[in-house]
Amino acid sequence: MGMTIGTPPPPVPLRPDHRITVVGVTADGWPSLPGRLRRTVLEAEVVLGGRRHLAMLPEAPGQRREVWPSPLRQGLPGLLASLGGARTVALASGDPLVSGIGTTLIEALGVDAVRVEPAVSSVALARARMGWPSERCAVVTLVGRDPRLLLRELTPGHRVLVLSSDAATPAAVAALLVGAGYGGSALTVLGDLGSASESRLEDTADGWLASPPAQVPALHVLALELAGPPGYGLVAGLPDDAFENDGQLTRRDLRASALARLAPGPGQHLWDVGAGAGSVGIEWMRAHPACTTTAVEADEVRAGRIARNAGRLGVPGLRVVTGRAPDALAGLPSPDAVFVGGGATRPGVLEGCLGALRPGGRLVVHGVTLETEGLLAEAYRRHGGELTRLAVETTAPIGSFTGWTPARTVTQWSLRVG
Repeated sequence: MGMTIGTPPPPVPLRPDHRITVVGVTADGWPSLPGRLRRTVLEAEVVLGGRRHLAMLPEAPGQRREVWPSPLRQGLPGLLASLGGARTVALASGDPLVSGIGTTLIEALGVDAVRVEPAVSSVALARARMGWPSERCAVVTLVGRDPRLLLRELTPGHRVLVLSSDAATPAAVAALLVGAGYGGSALTVLGDLGSASESRLEDTADGWLASPPAQVPALHVLALELAGPPGYGLVAGLPDDAFENDGQLTRRDLRASALARLAPGPGQHLWDVGAGAGSVGIEWMRAHPACTTTAVEADEVRAGRIARNAGRLGVPGLRVVTGRAPDALAGLPSPDAVFVGGGATRPGVLEGCLGALRPGGRLVVHGVTLETEGLLAEAYRRHGGELTRLAVETTAPIGSFTGWTPARTVTQWSLRVG
């Protein structure tokens, strides 16, 4: 269940002096390239690109021209391996490092094998057309990605530029916004930016669904000004009712304490072991768009619930592994942090989690039983770290009065490895 984490493929070996030059092209195409880059393209032995980019080139006798394979990531290693030592240029739209082929090639070949010559990005052009400073708007790419990623951004007054997959993206985004109570959000479709045929369509999410335009340009950036109810925010400690659950949930105050010690950082990976409703792993991913999570849950019904919670809260890329630790941990990407919310007493779970952590990794374990508490006390004695007992009380009616109701006390062991 869930989506597999997109780990970069291993680098494809090239001749030591061989590099690929990635040339960014604006919507105006070949005429917009400066002379220096035109020569680079025409003198290349191989030119890679989309059909639209290759079609704009003048004739170059003897030059090999290849369309990107589909699906790209599966076909790319074979294509790159066929290049040998040929002088190669790859064509891209705008800035190749803004959700572009430049990023993919660097992942595949390594940074030393790729030289990037960017043009003005569609993001920069969209900001200019909307008059939005870069520091006051977010950018979300939905190119080949789940549109539910946008749900992480829901905050009244927030401005978001969406890099769209195709002409159907505005309708999909409008449906998401309406479903989340953000139907009054303003949508602006900025088509063919930087070209002579540049266009602009404006409506609200409600209006777009009620009366969609007859034609939407396939190449566009979608600008959103969000209007709706208060969002959940990105700080740890979402309300418990934000998560569909059957009671197996790390409660709000305990979750905030755990995440403070897990300390999510950009690009880091979490194992959420005995994930229950997936709340810790979901909040880890909401902390930064580059954070990733593998949630391990033995119960199939709960595993499905985790995936639904992740999608609804804007992190559909969370991966769910249905299985029981420690066996289910085999072969998972190495974690920067591990949260064990259940199953800590099973033989090998704590040892497997500790052994898998990268240097500087963090481990947080919660327990509510005497057996788990004893195990964590022994782990604290052997490894150090921090041992904490967390007792939370909330108010509840007592007849016509109000009193305190205590929740089960949780023992929390946290450790940062060297």
